[in-house]
Amino acid sequence: MRTIKQGHLVILLIVFYTNFSLKAQIIPGVYKAVDQNINHELKISDDYLIYSIYKKKPATFIKTVGGFYSIDDNTLKLIVAFNSNFEADAVRELNLPFSIIENGLKLTTTDSEIEFQKLESLSQDLDGQWLFATRGPDSGQKRRGEENARKTLKFLMDGRFQWIAYQTETMQFSGTGGGSFTSEDGIYTENIEYFSRDNTRVGATLKFNYEIKEKDWHHTGINSKGEPMYEIWTSRN
Repeated sequence: MRTIKQGHLVILLIVFYTNFSLKAQIIPGVYKAVDQNINHELKISDDYLIYSIYKKKPATFIKTVGGFYSIDDNTLKLIVAFNSNFEADAVRELNLPFSIIENGLKLTTTDSEIEFQKLESLSQDLDGQWLFATRGPDSGQKRRGEENARKTLKFLMDGRFQWIAYQTETMQFSGTGGGSFTSEDGIYTENIEYFSRDNTRVGATLKFNYEIKEKDWHHTGINSKGEPMYEIWTSRN
């Protein structure tokens, strides 16, 4: 009887570590690929990913899709929270087979196989996922959060940023933009490399002030229209 129980324990441990290793195969970070002047960028945390496609020259936004994911048998299973092409393809779920390659991963999409290389890890003050909560200053006003269908998300990782405005129930997509960023000594700088609403904004550099108060990011300065801005973002992490 003891031998049988020990055998069961060994089997359970094998199953556990096999599942763990599958989940751990993809190292969180930013992965990039360039194919015929088309940039593919994959930002991936432990449970959330964003896949964006754009051109730098001429500046052209092509597509972005993202949401929470799981891994099953070397397949990324994405529950789509936003999809810039939803009106055309109505996609709410994606299954993306992948394999690990040296310093990166190979992702199989409906169109092709793409080999991504992982960017060097870079830790900065504002790294993480942030949801827009309210306009500042904070005087106890109503805030938006995870429970709201209408969201604006900022995803900052390894020196890359992206914001996305979307609605999870209707799948309405309102816009996105991204590129590189720095956050140091209270100064947050964005360098725009793609912008879905207006490609002419690509190449702009925007500087803001930031302050972290508990789980909130207080984001202040002058917006792209030259107007004073005070936004409060709350950490999703």
